[in-house]
Amino acid sequence: MATTADIRTGLIIKLDNSLYSVVEFGQNKTARAAAKVWAKLKGVDNSRSIEHTWNSGDTIYPVRVEKKAFQFLYQDDSGYNFMDNETFEQIALPETMIDAPQFLKEGQEVGVSINTETEQPMSVELPDKIVVKVTYSEPGLKGDTATRTLKPATVETGATVNVPLFVNEGELIRVNTKNGEYIERVKE
Repeated sequence: MATTADIRTGLIIKLDNSLYSVVEFGQNKTARAAAKVWAKLKGVDNSRSIEHTWNSGDTIYPVRVEKKAFQFLYQDDSGYNFMDNETFEQIALPETMIDAPQFLKEGQEVGVSINTETEQPMSVELPDKIVVKVTYSEPGLKGDTATRTLKPATVETGATVNVPLFVNEGELIRVNTKNGEYIERVKE
């Protein structure tokens, strides 16, 4: 058991028989009424996003979550297949459970959040930054780095990333998986 004082970003709680992850939270205090705690919640086992308010000190029901290292193997009709790095067990998960499926590469290590009560996988999180190879891009002009003009480039996973004009085909780039933005060019 926990109270509203224990709410923090990333906490997974059970609310109305569904699981939600806390995206943002805060407190409203008024002169006469008791303090209220609000939170923006994103559904873990559904695709809903809601906002919920509690009275300060109310009981909440957090869910214990364990993060395990898995390796992405391949994608087929059953979904995305991952292997536990310790037990070598394989699981297949739907695309909706993966935070950035367009950046998954075979053999890539990911973190899988598992509900410890039911032993069910809840979500798949890629590393914040990954290195990918540019497979297609229009040729850039040498010395064209004065402006922050971007062009689309296709990377080895099939995703399209906007990159600066000086990035060419065959080069390695670092990409932020949370927002899909180019970070920097990587030297081999």
